[in-house]
Amino acid sequence: MDTQRFRDRTEAGQLLACSLDAYAGRPDAVVLALPRGGVPVGFAVAEALHLALDIILVRKLGAPGHEELAMGAIASGGQRVVRPDVMQMLGVDDRALEDVARREMTEMQRRETLYRAGRPARPLDGAVAILIDDGLATGATMMAAVRAVRTQHPARVVVAVPVGASETCRLLEDEADQVVCLRTPASFRAVSLWYQAFPQTSDDEVIDLLERARGFGPPAGSAPARPHGQPGASGA
Repeated sequence: MDTQRFRDRTEAGQLLACSLDAYAGRPDAVVLALPRGGVPVGFAVAEALHLALDIILVRKLGAPGHEELAMGAIASGGQRVVRPDVMQMLGVDDRALEDVARREMTEMQRRETLYRAGRPARPLDGAVAILIDDGLATGATMMAAVRAVRTQHPARVVVAVPVGASETCRLLEDEADQVVCLRTPASFRAVSLWYQAFPQTSDDEVIDLLERARGFGPPAGSAPARPHGQPGASGA
């Protein structure tokens, strides 16, 4: 298994960039990383491909008593994905779901304020939105992110991850225009198992990487420009 594991999130992002090189240097393309763990991966991709980097805030709705198991997810803009099968299996009712959702919304708003530091989000109307995380397990958070991004009318939505459960990647193909997953191991179990080093990404690291990436693309707040001969719906 060691030969299949990524050294860390930075190496994973660099390798992921190789599969996204069709978008390199495109002024209409934006890398949207899911904090926290997706930001180091997204930073490496944006740096390698000379693309703008931004974030899309998403929070997993962990089942009470089984917080590692997602019974759904929420994203910026109020988008929500719920997994009734998980709720039924664990006996979670709608009231418990709403309690978890309220707590996670508070945390998501805290992170939004902290990470953006007053800077505007990148406009996505007509853009190629490349959503990146460090891996896909149930896919609930990524699905919520895709649906939230769709409300902003991008020309194309790409989901890109270093590793993921094969079934989850297939499910996301119904949500995104393109899914790039470098590795879909038969025995997946958990994202962390596919990294040699998988430390928790801190708020400070997210803030630092976003600051360092400020010069990667066109200024935030500017409309995405489509290069001549490359319509927004094109891609790899």
